[in-house]
Amino acid sequence: MALSSDPESAPDPLPGASGYAEIDLGAIRANVASLKERAGDAALMAVVKADGYGHGAVPSARAALAGGADWLGVAQLSEAVAVRAAGATAPMLTWLYVPGADLGSAVLADIDLGISSVAALDELLRATTRQGKTARIHLKVDTGLARNGAYGSDWTALVAATARAAAEGAVAVVGVFSHFAYADAPDHPTVRSQQQTFEAAVAELERTGIRPQVRHLANSAATLTNPSAAYDMVRPGLAVYGLSPIPDLGTPADYGLREAMRLISHVALVKDVPAGQGVSYGHTYVTDRATRLALVPLGYADGLPRNASNAGPMLHRGVRQTIAGRVCMDQVVLDLGPDADVAPGDPVVLFGRGEDGEPTAQDWATATGTISYEIVTRVSSRLPRVYVGEGR
Repeated sequence: MALSSDPESAPDPLPGASGYAEIDLGAIRANVASLKERAGDAALMAVVKADGYGHGAVPSARAALAGGADWLGVAQLSEAVAVRAAGATAPMLTWLYVPGADLGSAVLADIDLGISSVAALDELLRATTRQGKTARIHLKVDTGLARNGAYGSDWTALVAATARAAAEGAVAVVGVFSHFAYADAPDHPTVRSQQQTFEAAVAELERTGIRPQVRHLANSAATLTNPSAAYDMVRPGLAVYGLSPIPDLGTPADYGLREAMRLISHVALVKDVPAGQGVSYGHTYVTDRATRLALVPLGYADGLPRNASNAGPMLHRGVRQTIAGRVCMDQVVLDLGPDADVAPGDPVVLFGRGEDGEPTAQDWATATGTISYEIVTRVSSRLPRVYVGEGR
């Protein structure tokens, strides 16, 4: 399908649909190519967790690999297995699972596993003993985020246990990794501190004779702003989809990125109301003159934040509008003014490409006090994804 930046002139791909998410796979491919260039000699792992940040894990993975990604990263084990089953053959890492997870399925599917504790290693060893297959692992060290990963003396214990398992041929240590707490603030003192802790942790592992293939710490923000954190591989997520992880420092275009998702709906109903008319639940918006209202059939069941009430931006016929009143489960209202040229069926862009004058996911994040990550990942599965561009 050809890509058009103007939904008013483009043919409607889903006539009669209340809305859809248009995903530009060519943008994902181009974003990865740009990030790959920034990474220099380091490999690039494209993170396609959370169903590709709402863009679709499998199509996003294919587009990322077409753009030059060397690895794929998927947080949850079930998602990683699904991406592998869909035909992705690139090296893949998954790192988030609970005791009792089917680790054997990942090993059989040639999926690398992140290991954050001796307990997780022991559980994996029980699975590999049954299979008789060497598991590929990446050890995760907690360098200061205090989330996933082995911390302090637990890292030392994990290194020792891993060295024993590697000597027996039960595991192959492919990588060591960690995660920044403040990469979106490149000058924050924790950034360098975490790098130093990471380098010390790697050195401790290497003293056992284990030489990991890839050391990876850089997320999207670090990939864009901190070349010293590239090590052997960078691990961008949000930037793959054309959004800036450091919006205070630059727009996507400033970093050579292009937004891949556009959220589009259509006007369902138009009505004229008098001045003083309350709009939507609780009448938190009241018209200040006779005006024309347009009903847009998307709401919080579709992923719009409810606190976008009286705040969320939209584009109708080239003019920015703001939601009038509360976001409902299935619909919102726009106050377009008394002389608005509007008709049922008109396309409305909730967010898309900033360079084209459309509201962006970051605009929605700013309006609702959150981050663009949440805006795109919360787009409901009841909204179809329409794939365009040359990234497949």
